[in-house]
Amino acid sequence: MTRTVFATLRRAGVLTLALFTLLATVQAADARVTRIIIDQMGNVSGDTSYNQWIGRAFGELDPSDSHNTIITDIGLAPLVNGRAQYITSFALVFPKDPARISGLMWHDVPNRGGRLILTSDLRAQGDLGLSSGWQGDNANATAVPANAGTLAPVTPTNNEWVQTPVVTGVTGRILGRIINRSGTNQPLNVMGNPIPYFPANSADNSDALLKEHLKETITGIVTEGQTIPNTDWKFCYGAGATFATPGSPTALPVRVCLGNGRTFDPAKLYQLAYTVQNPYVLGAGTAAFRDIQSFFRYEQQDQFGWQNPLAGKIRSAIIRGVSQSGNFTRHLIYLGMNEDETGRIVHDGAWPLIAGRRVANNSRWGQPDGVLELYQMGSEGPQWWHKFPDRARNLPPGGILDRCSRSDTCPKIIETFGGAEVFALKMTPSWVGTDPKNDIPLPDNVRRYYLPSSTHGGGNGTTTENPANTGASCPGNNWGVGTLRANPVPSTGLVNRMKVALRDWVMNGVEPPASRWPLLLGAKKERNLVEPTKAGMGFPSGVPGIPDSIFLPENFVFPILDYDWGPEFDHSDATGNPTNIPPPIRSVIKTLVPRVDADGNELGGVPTVQRDAPLATYLGWNITAGPGHPFYDGRPFHAGQVCNYVGGMVPFFKTKAQRLAAGDTRPSLEERYGTHAGYVAAVKAAADNAACQGYLLAGPAAAALGAKCTTTIPAGFPDDWAALVNQAMNSDVCNQPGDGGKCNPLGP
Repeated sequence: MTRTVFATLRRAGVLTLALFTLLATVQAADARVTRIIIDQMGNVSGDTSYNQWIGRAFGELDPSDSHNTIITDIGLAPLVNGRAQYITSFALVFPKDPARISGLMWHDVPNRGGRLILTSDLRAQGDLGLSSGWQGDNANATAVPANAGTLAPVTPTNNEWVQTPVVTGVTGRILGRIINRSGTNQPLNVMGNPIPYFPANSADNSDALLKEHLKETITGIVTEGQTIPNTDWKFCYGAGATFATPGSPTALPVRVCLGNGRTFDPAKLYQLAYTVQNPYVLGAGTAAFRDIQSFFRYEQQDQFGWQNPLAGKIRSAIIRGVSQSGNFTRHLIYLGMNEDETGRIVHDGAWPLIAGRRVANNSRWGQPDGVLELYQMGSEGPQWWHKFPDRARNLPPGGILDRCSRSDTCPKIIETFGGAEVFALKMTPSWVGTDPKNDIPLPDNVRRYYLPSSTHGGGNGTTTENPANTGASCPGNNWGVGTLRANPVPSTGLVNRMKVALRDWVMNGVEPPASRWPLLLGAKKERNLVEPTKAGMGFPSGVPGIPDSIFLPENFVFPILDYDWGPEFDHSDATGNPTNIPPPIRSVIKTLVPRVDADGNELGGVPTVQRDAPLATYLGWNITAGPGHPFYDGRPFHAGQVCNYVGGMVPFFKTKAQRLAAGDTRPSLEERYGTHAGYVAAVKAAADNAACQGYLLAGPAAAALGAKCTTTIPAGFPDDWAALVNQAMNSDVCNQPGDGGKCNPLGP
């Protein structure tokens, strides 16, 4: 079968005639990566012992191959010699001394295009690193360079991209939403990045519908305002465009310009339903991610004789992704793409971090930048590993591991996440299903670790009795700012421990620590997964800054919304063509949350210093500030609701007298610890609890400080027990000038 790279993509590189002719003459038996081009060869920054090569992989897909048929629109993609074409960028990191190579490759999934370079702790082990593109929407950081399809060098950036096929001439409807904006010219964005599709006719908005929303609840109830007449707005391009001079569609983002005296009101949301054209075959980007790992692991050379420097040197591989890219990791496994086109396993291990869904990367008009705000895809179909019924949505039983189980290509999986994934990113149905009556058992190849009371990605770890009095920024589509301070609970200790654990499990078969997450029914018959109400959680009264209104269903936990995307969409696989825009909400899926202790800190997760020796109530949620609040920043639409997926904290008062005067029921630092030494002792006990159960690295430095459970730590990894205790010893907790080492210097 002849091979070539693919036809022209809009706003992307085109093949030169010479290159097209050259590639078309090469024969091969099946579809895979066909050509590797290295655009830059150098060292990892600050490490001359490691190579860092930046390049491109050209590849092709057989639309009739059973490994590819699940790709939406692959049958409509432009073909060259019966194959759909792609190009993906990559960064390859490996030791210059072959004797140092450990045999393990970490295949990192970029988040919204950001390139990932193997960190020094893993380079100290001699591991290999690969970062490669998957997000084929060609927008912002994932934009394809103009000369990507030529033999000429591409100037490297810090981003990964993939050029996927485009189905030209096809149109369909999508939504764009403008939130908390003013003025007359605003972009159509998703998660701060451009919606990646152009209108079918930028000069004609006659079939578009621009509506005001006066209010939206977390549960999807919309209060509509007026419909903006189509004579009062236009599609426009460029920040300087106006209603009178809208510009032409040469570059994203698509914008909306108001005219006839209208301006955007920041107290309203503007929802635009409009017709777009030329969808990307986004699932080809997932296949490209599969294929490039398979190439470096199994192939000696490409079709043009380029020699793979790692041929025969990769014994195992781990796919790893954080947040959006962790959702991609789950998506790749669900699609069966941990198996290459010849039936070989691609990754032996997988680590989705802070990820509770499957990214929307395999439907027509998909927007993989979405974060599960209203009308965004991502929670369709099974989100759990084992096959399990989906009773509430009346879908067939299924699980993420179904396809890889049939081909015996499932990886060993560690998943780590925390509070923000529960309250905003719809995590708990993956533990108990859509009709939460039972805990879904974990398969033998999966381990789960819940970091209690934590924000998305963990906090900065600051240990102080006087945290900065500023609100946390709410992520998402221009959401707002929180009323509560940023949550400092760090994820680094758990992440470091699980990095070592997954590496040992994949390479040596060493079992990781026991899974820990909040259960409907625990080993001691305790229930740590409960109704999302103040009473159900056992949340204490009198916590400053926490009004009872936040616990109302319309404000609190983001539930899965059972959308009806229409008859051309597969609601289990999240594939096909969504034709209902906006989709009706058939039901609101019941969501459970962790129970809390008398301080409001979560129960049921892995032991941590912050949970067991707290300085505050640490929350996986925050509250969006509205007018009148000192942190309010002029973005009122979501005021009083959960602050999307960012956590918060409410510090304890220092003395008993202070907290009694404020009506706070939570014990003060004085009542908990008494002295600075008492606080340090509590931190040591909490660190021991975590280390002795296997969830915290404690080595020689910890032993020197009196740790009870220590072990050998691999070179390059930190002694997190010692770091936490040293931080406590050097902190200002009951250790301010004039304290005399006491929480209440005037007390006994």
